[in-house]
Amino acid sequence: MVTEPHFSRVRDDAATAAVCDMLKQRFDDRFTTGASFREQHGHTTTNLKNQMPDGVVFVKNTQEVSDVVTLCNEHDVPVIAFGTGSSLEGHLNAPFGGISIDLSQMNAVVEVHPEDLNCTVEAGVTRKQLNDYLRDTGLFFPIDPGADASFGGMAATRASGTNAVRYGTMKDNVVSLKAVMPDGKIITTASRAKKSSAGYDLTRLLVGSEGTLGIITEVTLKLSGIPQAIAGGMCGFPDLESACNATIMTIQCGIPIARIELLDVMQIRACNLYSKLDLVERPTLLVEFHGTETGVAEQIELFGEIVADCGGSDFQSASRAEDRTKLWTARHDAYWASHELRPGAKGISTDACVPISRLAECVTQTQQDLEDNGFVATTVGHVGDGNFHVLLLLDPESPAEQEKADAFLSRLAHRAISMGGTCTGEHGVGQGKMKYMLEEFGPALAYMVAIKQAIDPKNIMNPGKMLPNLG
Repeated sequence: MVTEPHFSRVRDDAATAAVCDMLKQRFDDRFTTGASFREQHGHTTTNLKNQMPDGVVFVKNTQEVSDVVTLCNEHDVPVIAFGTGSSLEGHLNAPFGGISIDLSQMNAVVEVHPEDLNCTVEAGVTRKQLNDYLRDTGLFFPIDPGADASFGGMAATRASGTNAVRYGTMKDNVVSLKAVMPDGKIITTASRAKKSSAGYDLTRLLVGSEGTLGIITEVTLKLSGIPQAIAGGMCGFPDLESACNATIMTIQCGIPIARIELLDVMQIRACNLYSKLDLVERPTLLVEFHGTETGVAEQIELFGEIVADCGGSDFQSASRAEDRTKLWTARHDAYWASHELRPGAKGISTDACVPISRLAECVTQTQQDLEDNGFVATTVGHVGDGNFHVLLLLDPESPAEQEKADAFLSRLAHRAISMGGTCTGEHGVGQGKMKYMLEEFGPALAYMVAIKQAIDPKNIMNPGKMLPNLG
């Protein structure tokens, strides 16, 4: 049994050059070593330094992924899977060089089984693409991380989003996976049956593994029926604690709310500027209810009573699709909207998740931390899950601000873990949050390392991510 996480890598330039030559012969113009492509396939949506791969190959099917991985395994060259590039913690960086495998051209909906409420898609299919495809079936895929991410990436990072409070996260909605393992072998982790008690749960092992154990090439997904009735709404509160308490009461009362999102004062201000709204600048909850006409009406009534009990006001419901779309578009644009508060600033986004009973405490302490340190920042959250996000807006030319931000990020992670939570509810670990893994998992981390070493003994699968000291 491994007692200390340690798994080193040494870059081999000669082996990498040989692999690049062979990939060029095999894939021709679908393989490139151009600097612009390589930079694009390193990480660009984080404050971490961009670390480019040595080459990028655009694959079209699972067999091609297998061929690339087999070649890289034979020459001990790293491989990094790439979907849409929307992850936030340096997942796509290539600290030891290697080959980026771009799966975006694997974008076919393989099959849909409406009677079984599931479908199979290639890894490059995005959530918007799938829901457009499903429009006439009466079904939809509910997980919505905001970005139009690909399903391979969503599964690999165990993505979540605004609907997770009712429909769960990717771990709850993935039925089975097809994946290429480090030796190039292709496996299917499970059948399409709704449940099974056979064997180890390889599906859940790969979901959230961030490409460190294998490359997901197909995903079989659970689908949901489009609700008969949908109503949204919003309400304001005197402070963040009251908004969080309303969220806690809503969940504890068993209201099957579909979405419940928190926006702080600064985020509302940003949304007003960016989306040309005129919302009152105060802590605000955006909500959405799914169900039958009668059921939705009952949910709205109960939620309205909770809002009043918690000091909220002006609860307004909206059943017209265009009104709901306007509100949720503003929420999904929150990242870009926040930059209106400090034009030219560099945004650093982080998340944390705590048990719902500690949500108000964690959010208010974090808000006080932001104020005490004079940050220009916004806070939003999928608060029905106890998950919230902070976006710091920093002067890109100020090392002092970056240093202060690093200290804040560390305090937030430690705060969440100390409250029985996690350093990341949905962004993932990547490079950015490896340093918190030992604190969060303790002795259990050694077993994760043992799994990694058993499955990927050469450490070629997205090395330098998730597990600390696994170079």
